[in-house]
Amino acid sequence: MNWTDERVELLRKLWSEGLSASQIAAQLGGVSRNAVIGKVHRLKLSGRGRATAAPARQKKATQGVSMQKSVARAASAARHVTASIGATALQVQFEAEPVARHYIRPVENVVVPISRNLQLVELTERTCKWPNGDPLSKDFSFCGNDAGETGPYCKYHARVAFQPAAERRRSR
Repeated sequence: MNWTDERVELLRKLWSEGLSASQIAAQLGGVSRNAVIGKVHRLKLSGRGRATAAPARQKKATQGVSMQKSVARAASAARHVTASIGATALQVQFEAEPVARHYIRPVENVVVPISRNLQLVELTERTCKWPNGDPLSKDFSFCGNDAGETGPYCKYHARVAFQPAAERRRSR
């Protein structure tokens, strides 16, 4: 986007009239709200001169003429941009409430093993290291059932600890 002298002058005028950056961007055409804000800061246009002493009819007539001129200038620009008033892009309307989907693992014949309740010093390479209870309590223990060579847990606790990759993808 190229800021010509005419466009900068129109920007100054519209800013001093009190138009918002979105409205100015719509009238200029081919420029975003953020570009307008950036140019306003670079030009150091901080104050907004709103005419309070002029009668309401005179102010409306002046705005109508200036609006027609600025629209004509914007129309002569390279492209036409549709204008939205306010922050309509942020107003999302939902037609229906979202539906929560729960995926339930198929029920199989699962047998929960009886824990041997081993202490930390009683564990070996082949015992299940699944913790039972709160580690700060006196009756804290480990499962202690046979873990085999598959990992640190027995078959039951391995299925609890490790979820299949296909099931993880499905739950996302």
